[in-house]
Amino acid sequence: MLKTPLNILLADDDIDDRLFFSKALKEMPFSTKLATVHDGDELMNYLNMNLINLPDILFLDLSMPRKTGFECLFEIKGNPKLMNMPVVMFSTSFKSNDKYELSMIETLKGIGAQDYIRKPDEFLLLKQAIQPILLKEIEKGEQIV
Repeated sequence: MLKTPLNILLADDDIDDRLFFSKALKEMPFSTKLATVHDGDELMNYLNMNLINLPDILFLDLSMPRKTGFECLFEIKGNPKLMNMPVVMFSTSFKSNDKYELSMIETLKGIGAQDYIRKPDEFLLLKQAIQPILLKEIEKGEQIV
């Protein structure tokens, strides 16, 4: 089954980070459609209301109000209707302690996260971080570039 554009959901409470991400997607060499939510409760409501048309991939901020990204990931991967949706954790957290960050990444992947991206401060680095992940989704053969 072929789809276009790549349907992306970003859950992030920081409006600047959402705008930065949206701008990066517009410069990708393939078509994307972005939806955004600003906290964990809104994310889970969005997913449960869109079970028939789930995003192709979710970028999930780890530190959000009302329900953290960690809590949302656990809930998503524990729900048979959501568990196969690819989730990439996306956070500024844990910069100061590499050992702790690596441990957290292992934990997140153990729960079911596909990947982890530390939010870069520079636009070009953001594009370079998300493009390979999106290309992997496209290469699954479900999207048209």
